[in-house]
Amino acid sequence: MANLKELSKCPERLTGGHRLCAGCGAGIVARQTLLAAGNTPVVVTSATGCLEVSTTIFPYSSWKDSFFHSAFENSAATCSGIEAAYKSLKKQGKITEDIRFIAFGGDGGTYDIGLQSLSGAVERGHRMLYICYNNEAYMNTGIQRSGATPRGAHTTTAPAGKSIHGKQQTRKDLTEIMVAHDIPYVAQAYVGNWNDYITKVQKALAVDGPSFINILTPCRLGWAYKPEDTMSLNRLAVETCIWPSYEVENGVYKINVMPKEKKPVTEFLKPQGRFSHLFKPGSEGIIEQIQKEVDAKWELLQKKVAMTAK
Repeated sequence: MANLKELSKCPERLTGGHRLCAGCGAGIVARQTLLAAGNTPVVVTSATGCLEVSTTIFPYSSWKDSFFHSAFENSAATCSGIEAAYKSLKKQGKITEDIRFIAFGGDGGTYDIGLQSLSGAVERGHRMLYICYNNEAYMNTGIQRSGATPRGAHTTTAPAGKSIHGKQQTRKDLTEIMVAHDIPYVAQAYVGNWNDYITKVQKALAVDGPSFINILTPCRLGWAYKPEDTMSLNRLAVETCIWPSYEVENGVYKINVMPKEKKPVTEFLKPQGRFSHLFKPGSEGIIEQIQKEVDAKWELLQKKVAMTAK
């Protein structure tokens, strides 16, 4: 587990003064990621999105490490190219220090238009950590639905109305898609448990190969909740098993945070404005469907843990 005393000695590598919204989880993710890297030099690439536009307002930057802005769809490709160049320079003796490579992308730039880039990078085996800060919609461009948007959520392109109760489809299970690539380390994490997340980043940076972390990152604008509730809301995602915290190391599944009491999905849905329509008469069936899907996925995850236990 992460050592708080040692972390307190690490330098702050993301400066204050960025323009992310109050209560935004993306800044927390970036800051804790760089803390987890300790004193190891890192190169960061980031797809266009909330994190990039809010931390790199020309001529300023919140990043103290080397930072490359990629297009919406190719953060992983950019990072893999930099990593390949680094390997060549190190082999030639032109670079001697150990450097780690981290790519960031939102769910739109990861689940959807960046999936090909990500899949290719990890299939080629580049030593890089890809972090999806998953706020479950295209928040930077107007709160449009993405492949990560859950069933029933209201977005500007899947609005809730009299006939349709928000997004009709379930979300894509990108974490399991990455597990299927047979890479050394894959994890799901959440803003609201620094120890769990930082430990996962440290593990991911230590593996000799590609690694992937999918971290649930609330957007107080798109999810429509009070900014001060970011941490507690994400803990509810884990306690309801809507977003289990688990990891897969070399094919072995492990649940990192086991809820003491599995709460109903309504406790996570109710505080968010994007789900408010589901609590009006006539929408009861959608909540029941969401609960059944969550229960089935949670049961399947526990079976995978039992099947791969050593």
